Amino acid sequence: MTDIPFNTPLYEPDLRAAGVPAPWTFGVADKTRFGELDVLGHVNNTAYLRWAENFRINYFKDYAIADYSGEPPRLVLRQVGMDFLKEMKLHEPYVITGRAVSVRRSSFRMEYAIYAGDLRATGHAILVWLTQNGEKTALPDHVRATLVNRDGAEQL
Repeated sequence: MTDIPFNTPLYEPDLRAAGVPAPWTFGVADKTRFGELDVLGHVNNTAYLRWAENFRINYFKDYAIADYSGEPPRLVLRQVGMDFLKEMKLHEPYVITGRAVSVRRSSFRMEYAIYAGDLRATGHAILVWLTQNGEKTALPDHVRATLVNRDGAEQL
């Protein structure tokens, strides 16, 4: 995994080379840092949530959901969760991958997986599209179509 570029979108060939199995088709690689460690010497649980946030920014840009260059959509995180399966240590390279698994009128659910040779953590997030006034509104058609076509998200 050391020859995979960090902080750059990864697609299926790169993911498979890094040991990330299907159905994952989009990911980002990085490595753990000293500032992410806790007193026990392994990565603190909050670091995984930051990794997921960084992943979502790359995902939104690559999927043309938001490019963060002007007026961003009001896409907010409603819920997030992680299941920590195996600890991670300092300078360990990893790939975080994610995809939309379901789409509703104004929200969608994402799932995540973090691999560092093997599966280390899984997670999920619910994201909601809001008006500028903070009210739920329908996902734009192009966003819905992208999530369904690229990730195979189920329309609920």
